[in-house]
Amino acid sequence: MRLDFVKMHGLGNDFMLVDVPDDASIPSAAQWRTLADRHRGVGFDQALVLQPPRRREADTYYRVFNSDGGEAEQCGNGLRCIAALLHERHRGKDGILTLDGPAGSLQARILPSGDVMAEIGQPNFDPRSLPFDAPERRASYELRIDGERYEFGAVSLGNPHAVLRVESVEAAAVEHVGRALQASARFPRQVNVGFMQIIDHAHIRLRIFERGVGETEACGTGACAAAVIGRELGLLGPDVEVHVPGGALSVHWDGAGNSVWLTGPACKVFEGHVEL
Repeated sequence: MRLDFVKMHGLGNDFMLVDVPDDASIPSAAQWRTLADRHRGVGFDQALVLQPPRRREADTYYRVFNSDGGEAEQCGNGLRCIAALLHERHRGKDGILTLDGPAGSLQARILPSGDVMAEIGQPNFDPRSLPFDAPERRASYELRIDGERYEFGAVSLGNPHAVLRVESVEAAAVEHVGRALQASARFPRQVNVGFMQIIDHAHIRLRIFERGVGETEACGTGACAAAVIGRELGLLGPDVEVHVPGGALSVHWDGAGNSVWLTGPACKVFEGHVEL
């Protein structure tokens, strides 16, 4: 089977975008793993599958697959890349696109600068939404890893996130703690783990250990999760510049009852095809 694709990235968080007519044509988990190999395949953090719209108002229906072959519920930088590609294909109206996926129907806007602003949806702090095994919603939770206590906030943005505050992102034990949290039985579907260093009320630094991928250059929903958890703790304002290893993303959230918006660049790298 021939698979045409477009390679894109948002601040180094890279994607393989493919048009697939139906679910039966989607590559298997083993095929995704082969394609994700950076030495023997195309290489990507996530594969983004574009399918015909399932709602009249939508411009596409999308699905997200991690480099380990597992399916994810949402991908913030992926949403922005999808919007940029569809805009290039003259989809949408006046630079506004409606993207429908497992997390629901969301809007994206192409800005005059060329950056893409995407709606990520309303954050859900109910532990059951991640899911996370906790008796009730709290501002912070704790787990012990190798005898050390770690505090974190938890939120769902269509996909699950845990965010830890750290003094320095450089010194954070990202892989060790990230893997341990993902392996915890309290996160039955695993979790994306963010390590947040607060600079001031409008700026943070962030590293993210993504579920099914590992540490990435940038994670859009991870940036949003850190910003909303920081605001819930009274440490951040409604507009936050999030500095990740790949660059800077902007997050805006007006508080409870409102969607989070993520803004940043979305770049096409190349087009190609592979035989499966």
